Amino acid sequence: MTQTTAPRVRTLVLLLIAVTGMLLAGAGPASAHAALTGSDPQQGVVVDKAPTQVSLTFSEKVAMNDDSVRVLDPKGTRVDAGKPSNVSGTTYAVRLHGGLPDGTYTVSYQVISDDSHPVGGAYTFSVGAPSKTSVAVGGQDVGGGVVGWLYGLGRYVSYAGFTVLAGGAAFVLACWQRGAGVRALQRLVVSGWVALTAATLALLLLRGSYTTSGKVGAIFDLDLLGQVLQTKTGAALVSRLLLLAAAALFVAVLFGAYEKRDEEEKRDLTFGLAIGGTVVAAGLAATWAMAEHASVGLQAGIAMPVDVVHLLAVAAWLGGLVALVVSLYRAPSDTPVEASAVRRFSRIAFGAVLTLIATGTYQAWRQVGSWSALTGTRYGQLLLLKIGLVLLLVGIAWFSRRWTGRLAHTVAGEAVPAARTEERASASLAEKTPQAVSKGAAGGRSSAGGDSRRAAQLARQQAAVDAARQKRVRDADPNRFGLRRSVLMEAGVAVVLLAVTTVLTQTEPGRTEEEAKAATTSSASSSSSSSAGAVTLDMPFDTGGQNGKGVVRLDIDPARAGGNELHLYVQRPNGRAFDIPEVKVAFTLTAKKIGPLPVAPDHITTGHWAASGVQIPMAGDWKVAVTVRTSDIDQVTVTKNAQIG
Repeated sequence: MTQTTAPRVRTLVLLLIAVTGMLLAGAGPASAHAALTGSDPQQGVVVDKAPTQVSLTFSEKVAMNDDSVRVLDPKGTRVDAGKPSNVSGTTYAVRLHGGLPDGTYTVSYQVISDDSHPVGGAYTFSVGAPSKTSVAVGGQDVGGGVVGWLYGLGRYVSYAGFTVLAGGAAFVLACWQRGAGVRALQRLVVSGWVALTAATLALLLLRGSYTTSGKVGAIFDLDLLGQVLQTKTGAALVSRLLLLAAAALFVAVLFGAYEKRDEEEKRDLTFGLAIGGTVVAAGLAATWAMAEHASVGLQAGIAMPVDVVHLLAVAAWLGGLVALVVSLYRAPSDTPVEASAVRRFSRIAFGAVLTLIATGTYQAWRQVGSWSALTGTRYGQLLLLKIGLVLLLVGIAWFSRRWTGRLAHTVAGEAVPAARTEERASASLAEKTPQAVSKGAAGGRSSAGGDSRRAAQLARQQAAVDAARQKRVRDADPNRFGLRRSVLMEAGVAVVLLAVTTVLTQTEPGRTEEEAKAATTSSASSSSSSSAGAVTLDMPFDTGGQNGKGVVRLDIDPARAGGNELHLYVQRPNGRAFDIPEVKVAFTLTAKKIGPLPVAPDHITTGHWAASGVQIPMAGDWKVAVTVRTSDIDQVTVTKNAQIG
């Protein structure tokens, strides 16, 4: 690697590591793609009689095992019996032991959504009356920790490996067939195959721990591996490994026997490799489509082939771009990449961009669903970032096309002002060439027959000097230099784009998130209307300090004059329960100048406070004020009106 190339490559690698680290760290554990939309008993409810079962309803189908749903009594002892079963559609139930005593029970669930991502959570309900419980109800750290980070990194490496493997091979086959004999391109494509194979094996081993305990020690648990192999994701990963065996044969033919054929055989072999390579690449892309976003939800039968085409277009564009960078920087001086090859790639890249626009628009409509989700959900925000990066990449590519057009007017490998530039390059090289080389060459001529080893060494030195001179002459072309610089910038943006795309595939689609919120709100409203006038109030708050944002949910039952049960839940914006130092409630009936009537609820468990026997003297439109303190100095009071009685 030359002194000028090494810093640029190191910069790209550092950019890759930094962007991947930031995005994977910011993704958080278990970006749930299925959401809990209902339960029976419901969250926070107090029932008179112990239920015989607990049922959970999700926004899509999920996969469960024996421990996916656990129901714990106030002491933390399991009271569920048997394996969870699918009752109907997306509703799953687990039976409970009979004769359960009064108290607060905790329902903890950890399932796998239909698009392969782990989902976890917990909530409480009470029998008879609320009680203290030893069970902490926090957000389940599903898909997080070291294993979650490694799994996310493995996904990125697998995407990058596929892009380099498929795109690099396509660049050689469709744009620059002479590149089949260039060692740097061979190493690039083989590295893509190795990266994809290693990442697939790693994902297969990590999958069991990633979707269950998240413990590093469970990575090599053969029982978990056996369970993974029976899932949709496991089948997709195994299929990918089998297809990679076929891809290895394709690469061997492309770089092994291809250059040794005559022109007629090359034409036949090119056709065969093009057909076979497309089939293998499409098969590899299908292993993502069959197990992730495209396989569930709206129009899955159309979405999966569209996703395959989308991935192939990404590989043709970004993978071919990386291959072009390597060709421009690392191709031997006697085999420079021709301007015609750059023009062919430019046309292919343009077609790939049009394909990405068409398929990406469909995917965005399918996954986002509404304009509000485009800006109000994490998926929509990441999608906007991805669109911005694509536009930036297209803008840089426009400059590359201009340099390509100028390069077409020169002879590949030669500078425009050839004579004087070559003289200057030769003179400069002569000044930097050690004197020993010149003297050795003279001595080698006088004693050529006496020391064949010395003669061979001098011949290699002279060849290196000639190659360096040719490279200097070639790189003196300002058009080639401009093309190399702009293409390198494209590759840098492509690194960031691929990282954003990886995180996007791990994020809950905007459509799913909004549908889950709507279903939850509808369920809560239905519960309020069916429980003798019970009222539920959701009040967002922001104390302005660190971790000061969240939502307070207040349940008042039966919301009438006299004694009432009050349950208060504090959640982060992502729905995860968390504790705060202090929370207070006050009721004021402004029309009758009654109040404020303070209530100090008792802490029950993580994010849950309750108070019984809350006396509301008369019916009316009461103002409910909740004071939230998240630190010693950060406090805010939020209010909302509720009709009591």
